[in-house]
Amino acid sequence: MNAIALLIATYFGIGRLPGPSGTWGSLAALPPAALLVWLGGSWLLAAALLAVALLGWWASEVYGRESGVTDASEIVVDEVAGQWIPLLILPFDPAAWATAFVAFRFFDIVKPWPVSYADRTIRGGLGVMADDILAGLYAAVLVGGLWIILE
Repeated sequence: MNAIALLIATYFGIGRLPGPSGTWGSLAALPPAALLVWLGGSWLLAAALLAVALLGWWASEVYGRESGVTDASEIVVDEVAGQWIPLLILPFDPAAWATAFVAFRFFDIVKPWPVSYADRTIRGGLGVMADDILAGLYAAVLVGGLWIILE
């Protein structure tokens, strides 16, 4: 298998940890996001999100083609991209980020429409990434609204 695609798709092997790979991927997304925000603010995180989404699309496509499993559980780069979306609009605050983590995991697991539609109908690397991007958008709307109300 293409070693670079493997590293990206599994987020440097995080997706191969035992247990809930999506949760591991979402948790592993937080420290680099914090570093990016600390170094350059939300703009740097947004640029990194775009790069991760595009590289994740490619890596997921390659991984699926070479493994024969379109959306293998060890692919967690999609969780990284999805998890970073609500972080873009929140303050750099542990409570806000913990709320974003819980909200993203909720929407990624429950998959309300159109997340479920994307999960079922979009194939290949784009499909792997699309449902998590949509779950991240749902989480951003929820936690962004909560943060506005609570402040």
